[in-house]
Amino acid sequence: MRVVIARCSVDYVGRLTAHLPLATRLLMVKADGSVLVHSDGGSYKPLNWMAPPCRMAEVDPSDDEREDGVIAAWAVQHTKSEDRLRVLIHEVLHDSSHDLGIDPGLVKDGVEAQLQALLAQHIQTLGEGYSLIRREYMTAIGPVDIMCRNADGATVAVEIKRRGDIDGVEQLTRYLELLNRDPHLQPVAGVFAAQQIKPQARTLAQDRGIRCVTLDYEALKGMDDSTARLF
Repeated sequence: MRVVIARCSVDYVGRLTAHLPLATRLLMVKADGSVLVHSDGGSYKPLNWMAPPCRMAEVDPSDDEREDGVIAAWAVQHTKSEDRLRVLIHEVLHDSSHDLGIDPGLVKDGVEAQLQALLAQHIQTLGEGYSLIRREYMTAIGPVDIMCRNADGATVAVEIKRRGDIDGVEQLTRYLELLNRDPHLQPVAGVFAAQQIKPQARTLAQDRGIRCVTLDYEALKGMDDSTARLF
């Protein structure tokens, strides 16, 4: 990655026209060819950018540009459209390049797969007497996150989400309709489990006879024992 801090102006021409007047900005050129223009604000979002596939060339400024104080110019051209980005640099305050290597990607804590594994390990979170049949119970329309039995020995299908919305309830409804056609499983009840459940999803689930359970991720991890809290 190349990182440049410079006093510059930027012009974008393509599906729209945009101009950034002369100011001190952060310019980033990434290994994938993308070019991003940042200010000291606005969080992560650049003021302007060119996404790959594109190519960048450092070109000589025109005579008029030199008279205006431009010492270098970047011409960035998208390879699949007419979009162009031109950066006119008046002063370079910093210019460095760094090999960041291969990024391993973002590892999220509390994703659905982790919730599923923890709930399977602590299946009695759903109620006393619950027992696990299996995780990822395969059906013709996809895998049910958890299949288990309640204290009465009845089969229960559990759909797990980080944030429970109407789509998740609809998904579980389809699983239940299919599972209840199997005479070896029926009747199959449903549990919709999530860290957060939207009111509309809860209303729809209750209307369809599906039980809603709010999961405490920290408690499942054993990092937070809710029974030991004072408040």
